[in-house]
Amino acid sequence: MKPDALPSEQEAARHPIAVVAERTGLSPDLLRIWERRYRAVEPTRRADGHRAYSDADIVRLRLLHAATAAGRSIRQVAGLSTQELSRIAAEDMAARRERAAGPGPERSDPSASPSAVVEQALASTATLQSSELEHLLRRSAARFGLTEFIEEIAVPLLRRIGDQWHAGESTIAQEHLASSLVHDILSESMRSMVRASGSEGIVIATPTGERHSIGAALIGASAAADGWRVVYLGADLPADEIAGAALATGARVVALSLIYVQDLDRTLDEVKALRARLPASVAVVVGGAGATLLSPRLVDPGIHVGTSLSDLRTVLDETMSVGMR
Repeated sequence: MKPDALPSEQEAARHPIAVVAERTGLSPDLLRIWERRYRAVEPTRRADGHRAYSDADIVRLRLLHAATAAGRSIRQVAGLSTQELSRIAAEDMAARRERAAGPGPERSDPSASPSAVVEQALASTATLQSSELEHLLRRSAARFGLTEFIEEIAVPLLRRIGDQWHAGESTIAQEHLASSLVHDILSESMRSMVRASGSEGIVIATPTGERHSIGAALIGASAAADGWRVVYLGADLPADEIAGAALATGARVVALSLIYVQDLDRTLDEVKALRARLPASVAVVVGGAGATLLSPRLVDPGIHVGTSLSDLRTVLDETMSVGMR
């Protein structure tokens, strides 16, 4: 190569996704979604199959992050050129400076970032301010978009409240207030994302004995945002009903959420019965905090176990990719 020659594409695209996540502030899952659904960037693939991003990709992703943080959806800005994104970022920066310089108490936004929203939501939950909490959460879902709302606000908020409850620092009423409002927002989001009949289908429920539906709603809303045609059945369904729904709708995946497992043997029987009632072409995914108890005893290759929403979304991403080949 000549000293002044441009580097090859392979040399320019040298950053793995973990480095890109660190440099942009975007989670690896969100990066994959922006790439697959919106073609925000098009990283190359290394010989081992992993993504490799260029410096230009990182610059573009930072600008996209800034544009969405300012209130736009990724759908609105993903198709813009990097030059256009730079212009928007400069305009947003100028607007923020102008607002900060202006008079009045409204110049600082207490919910300007997802982490700030979580702190404000915790405060509203602690004092049982239902209307205030609902307004904050709905405004945040609209502002940040569904995927970021789930990953950066809903999941951290529910985790923090759960930790407080286990430590004796919050009440059942406080936990129910927050989880019911989050569930309502997620359910409405799922219903609003109507997919074409040709989209890959997923049936989501909790098995018999699991009455907590918030985990299933998180999975359902995430799947809907990722392009799945979601059939959300809710909580406490027997295996034959879930399997029947999957077969009737032509679903590619059945996802079960487990938060608290009260009867381990019964739950194991339900999951195994569900697997037995479905053809091998339909994947069964089990996730949630309670799934860790089942993992050592679920050795069926047709059952995928994940303890986090990120794990489950990775499995769904891989399943959809296989279906598109």
